[in-house]
Amino acid sequence: MKKIAFIGAGNMNSSIIGGLIKQGWSPENIIVSNPSPEKRLKLAQLYGIKETASNIEAAEFADFIVLGVKPHFIDNVCEELSNIANINEKCFISIAAGCTISQIQSALAGKYPVIRTMPNTPSQLGLGMTGMFASTPVSKQQLTLAEKMMSAVGKILWLQEEQQINFITSISGSGPAYFFLFMEALEQKAKDFGFSDQASRMLVQQTAFGAASMVVENSNLEISQLRTNVTSKGGTTQAALNKLTESGFPQLVTDAVDAALQRTIEMAQNNG
Repeated sequence: MKKIAFIGAGNMNSSIIGGLIKQGWSPENIIVSNPSPEKRLKLAQLYGIKETASNIEAAEFADFIVLGVKPHFIDNVCEELSNIANINEKCFISIAAGCTISQIQSALAGKYPVIRTMPNTPSQLGLGMTGMFASTPVSKQQLTLAEKMMSAVGKILWLQEEQQINFITSISGSGPAYFFLFMEALEQKAKDFGFSDQASRMLVQQTAFGAASMVVENSNLEISQLRTNVTSKGGTTQAALNKLTESGFPQLVTDAVDAALQRTIEMAQNNG
């Protein structure tokens, strides 16, 4: 079984580690590095994995190296890792937003195998959506393991072009927050009607969960058809949807996604 090093002990790395352990991955083949003893020891105790303060030690232990650090740390971390032994035999998997493959390879001082991924926060529950793009040197075996790794925390989508990672970031990467904002507004209205905080939360979260589940369970139907099915002509739902449409809600969503996309592009340029 291949060995995996996780550089960084943040939420996303923790989620992937947890998913791999649930899938039966041996803790003996997983190591995490982080300068904070508290963070890495917490993961080591929780999952039984190895831990170290040294990125070099972690990387030399592994066949696959997951770069789970903040984008502005990528260059420094990769420059450090460029000194590891047998670097030619390693595959790097990045979950850092806005960091291109060429940037990572440049910092590593070589065109080593790099796979860019863009997971989202529901990965913490095993319900994530991850976009993936691989550089040319990546082997079939490396592709298979990377796919297995990210599938441990949800669904994956292989991309044909690296720039599509930016689109993934603005749709599914930031997407959960869009739904949260809508849910917040609906929850507040329930409170305005006099429902308790607990009741308002339950009304909104169960409605959202049910709606999402209907989409999942009816993959043969367009989402627009599901909306039509619940909208009686001249009824209450129709009145609400008319108001949303008149207020420009569909265009507002489009503009919001475009704003996220533009920011993603700016981050990539700043990191380059």
